[in-house]
Amino acid sequence: MKSVSGKNVLITGGAMGMGRLFAERAVAEGAATVILWDVNELALNETLDDLADGPTEVVGFVVDVADQDEIMTTADQVLEEYQRVDILINNAGIVRGNQYFWETDPDRDTRATIEVNTLAPMFVAHAFLPSMIDAPGDTRLLNLASAAGFTPNPRMAAYAASKWAVIGWSDSVRLELKQAHIEHVKVTTVCPYYVRTGMFEGAKSAPLLPILDPAEVVEEAWSAMLAGSPFVVLPKTVMLSEVLKGVIPIGLRDFIADHVIGVYHTMEDFVGREGEKPKADRKAGRKTAGKASKTS
Repeated sequence: MKSVSGKNVLITGGAMGMGRLFAERAVAEGAATVILWDVNELALNETLDDLADGPTEVVGFVVDVADQDEIMTTADQVLEEYQRVDILINNAGIVRGNQYFWETDPDRDTRATIEVNTLAPMFVAHAFLPSMIDAPGDTRLLNLASAAGFTPNPRMAAYAASKWAVIGWSDSVRLELKQAHIEHVKVTTVCPYYVRTGMFEGAKSAPLLPILDPAEVVEEAWSAMLAGSPFVVLPKTVMLSEVLKGVIPIGLRDFIADHVIGVYHTMEDFVGREGEKPKADRKAGRKTAGKASKTS
């Protein structure tokens, strides 16, 4: 696939950060429709207004992807109006960190993380994959995982678990499509280190592991998605941990990660995005899932 020109593109968490950058890229390439899902209605409408000029239709839906019913209801709306999604980007995610697991709240932290980071991309993909499989041309599924899905790290146990699960699920779906001889649907799993979007505010870089620029991550992910490449891992040094797993004892690997590279201390000053609220607080005072401002 050379571009998304003429395609219907759906992006979860599309109002801010990398989600918005993905949307801008889709508009720039002449997508037929860009469909943004986000729980933040104010940010969503601001993005819709900013992307209003040009031939691409840009629409938004207020959706809490932690709620399976909202996902299914909104997916039905999208499919009824647009028939199919050609490019699905599972970008929405949350980060809870800087506490040991036993200090965290099972609902506010663990359940919320798994619902948004792990279950949501599965439910969203399940809703749209049949239309992507039936599509006459090439279609793509891009899933945002994390380098934390490869490497255990203190003070982010639930987050690491959520991304380990996404990597296993995403690449398994890739293999299932291949086994089923569905060649026009390609799955790409993106695994970046901390990205400078505000979600990881306070997290530290480490030797060989710089904080990543979101535009660079989007560029790498976008190119890999178009090419149908299975994985994007950024930076490449993340794979050093995978190599070490196979050649040195766990104790020595832990010593290197802890005392040499220092990755085990990178979440000690984490504060996250200012104003981010737990799911229960976000839903209070928020409209039921539905269409936001529509522009074209």
